[in-house]
Amino acid sequence: MIRLLIADDEALMRAGISMIVEHAPDIEVVAEVADGRAAVAGCREHRVDVALLDIRMPGGDGLTAAADIARHHPATNVVVLTTFGEDRYVAEALRAGAVGFLLKDTGPADLIQAIRVAARGESVLAPTIVRRLVDRYLAPDTAEIAGKRLEGLTDTERDVLRAVATGASNAEIAAALFMAAGTVKAHISRILTKLDCANRVQAAILAHEAGLR
Repeated sequence: MIRLLIADDEALMRAGISMIVEHAPDIEVVAEVADGRAAVAGCREHRVDVALLDIRMPGGDGLTAAADIARHHPATNVVVLTTFGEDRYVAEALRAGAVGFLLKDTGPADLIQAIRVAARGESVLAPTIVRRLVDRYLAPDTAEIAGKRLEGLTDTERDVLRAVATGASNAEIAAALFMAAGTVKAHISRILTKLDCANRVQAAILAHEAGLR
């Protein structure tokens, strides 16, 4: 079972997510909280696999909670919940170690699938939004700097990173590149080490920064 924590200051949002995921046989909501501090405590108390965190909450915001969870509870994969108007906050959450983000209007089936993907430690991100983050908030010389960081990758690793940047899962990358899923996982591990990225979301952003196509 995937153990899920929901953190949102709106009770209706928490209830809505719970109602959606209760139909998934492999997901269990183990905690519902209203602020970031309670989210960190909940991860400690309930051995959470995936934490869905709203960004702006009174009594402890999601960004601080994401960083604290990544630092103290690395087995918990954090996904932030956001609206289209909060790109800057999403970028900060990803840098804090979140594995991705979901828009608050995500459909029920997509929400359940995203929780499953996040539980595997894979990225939950929309490539179009990542591209917008890169375009809006990164300095003009970032592409050159990012490109230099990619120079140590092999051709195969660049192919895998290119697929990661599209939001593809390990299974999808394996099928597209004619590899075993274990081989893809090994490549991604080496890529993260070479690029000094905490997770595949940060690697995907770096690929977009470098203009990898």
